[in-house]
Amino acid sequence: MDPIVSARNALKESDALLITAGAGMGVDSGLPDFRGNEGFWRAYPVAKKLGLSFVELANPHWFEADPALAWAFYGHRLRLYRETQPHEGFSLMLALARQKEEWFVFTSNVDGQFQKAGYDEEKIVECHGSIHHLQCTECSAGIWPAEGVEIPVDMSAFRALKWPKCHACGATARPNILMFGDWSWDGSRTGAQEERFEDFLQRVLVKRLKLCIVEIGAGTAVPTVRFTGENIASRFGGTLIRINPREPRIEQGLGIGLSMGGLEGIRAVTAAPQGV
Repeated sequence: MDPIVSARNALKESDALLITAGAGMGVDSGLPDFRGNEGFWRAYPVAKKLGLSFVELANPHWFEADPALAWAFYGHRLRLYRETQPHEGFSLMLALARQKEEWFVFTSNVDGQFQKAGYDEEKIVECHGSIHHLQCTECSAGIWPAEGVEIPVDMSAFRALKWPKCHACGATARPNILMFGDWSWDGSRTGAQEERFEDFLQRVLVKRLKLCIVEIGAGTAVPTVRFTGENIASRFGGTLIRINPREPRIEQGLGIGLSMGGLEGIRAVTAAPQGV
């Protein structure tokens, strides 16, 4: 059977839907996916000039060593994510989710695009945190929203002109994002999301619901999203639909791989059959 038809059938027959998403989900909204150093440097040519890769720059060390540099990167991204409108695929998947008895989202993206597209905050796990929330680099003041925080950036020098401070102690604040080599990330907000996610999985199990997982744009470089979907599909006997233009491969019997971009793949699997 044609894989797209198989994917549509799996979605139609399911009672519960899990949407999992990596950086590729935002590409059709115009967001960079930082694929490899060259992809990152295309988005941030100044970083190439400084000789810094994404892994090296996305490190909490800079908030202490050079906060103007750290906030140039994260301040620019915060503004970019605020200005970006989620593409049509978000609304197509939300409409499908609302037809199911149970649904949830698991994403490694820190951009808040699912919430912006109208998804229920209580039905989302952001496993790497969110750029729209802050924490202190020094004290344990907890997590607070970045709403209203503006970070002006001189892009030619790649320096933030000002940045947020902790409301409790006045030290430099940082995004509540799990970075590389990060031992100081406050994971309490994500932990609460994960508890709600476990409750969702428990309801799927107790109600014996037929689960379908749609994975969009999750690569192998940081495979958290892929591993999560594969593990749940295996445990629950669900069908995993993997939408990925470069890495669609999936273990036989676990699901369906579609070599397509995010929006293209979502449109394909959510389209009604001809004649309906």
